[in-house]
Amino acid sequence: MRFKSTLLIFAGLIFTLASCSSNPYGPTNKVYKKQTKELSKVIRTKPINPSGENFVGTTNFGLRKPNYVIIHHTEQKSTEQTLKTFTLPRTQVSAHYVIGRDGAVYQMLHDLLRAWHGGAAKWGNLTDINSASIGIELDNNGLEPFSETQINSLLKVLTKLKKSHGIPAANFIGHSDIAPGRKVDPNINFPWKTLAEKGFGLWQDSILVDSVPESFKHLEALRIIGYDIKNPVNAQKSFQLHFVQKDITGVLNEEEKKILFNLYKKYL
Repeated sequence: MRFKSTLLIFAGLIFTLASCSSNPYGPTNKVYKKQTKELSKVIRTKPINPSGENFVGTTNFGLRKPNYVIIHHTEQKSTEQTLKTFTLPRTQVSAHYVIGRDGAVYQMLHDLLRAWHGGAAKWGNLTDINSASIGIELDNNGLEPFSETQINSLLKVLTKLKKSHGIPAANFIGHSDIAPGRKVDPNINFPWKTLAEKGFGLWQDSILVDSVPESFKHLEALRIIGYDIKNPVNAQKSFQLHFVQKDITGVLNEEEKKILFNLYKKYL
């Protein structure tokens, strides 16, 4: 009987070691579980007035709902390098999802928790992007095209997120959109038009006006769409990166103003 018990304990130890060796992120998964448990403790205790005076608990509340999806490229050598970066406490960066070149999808954080992916950013009047968004990182060195397999996986994730959280089509945007001059991801090869055709983001119509009205103020239009126009050149570069995807000059030509005018009317 003692031999049998010892054998069972030994077998359990071997299973545990094998599980850890087969999953290199076992230790960080434990940290994730511990941190989410600690957060739940904060949620249970922080809303209550310590003295109990003048506290009236409302029945109308819920978890914060993500209303934007921000798409990034990793600018790292591999998916494995990105996963390691996002599991090292000293990096202080993370995302909800990482999608490899091969289409593999890694969820790193619950959708309703706040990832650290946007940094110093602004879109419209929103300055705390991380509190209202889901971050998706695409494995890409920053210059290369995105594979069809990777984009297909991205579309599946976006479909789930849009359905789960009711995210408006216009609120699927890029890191470069929210951080003009600081970020240029996803790169110029990203298929924004394809995404828009599937309902993720907006795109200009195939037929544009012959000319924009003389009263049209293109910087004001950029601001209304959501761009931070504090630095007009950077705002225009980010617009070109997303909607023109060639000749990123920071100055809009007449054709690009027609594109902006068309999009401006969609965002109104």
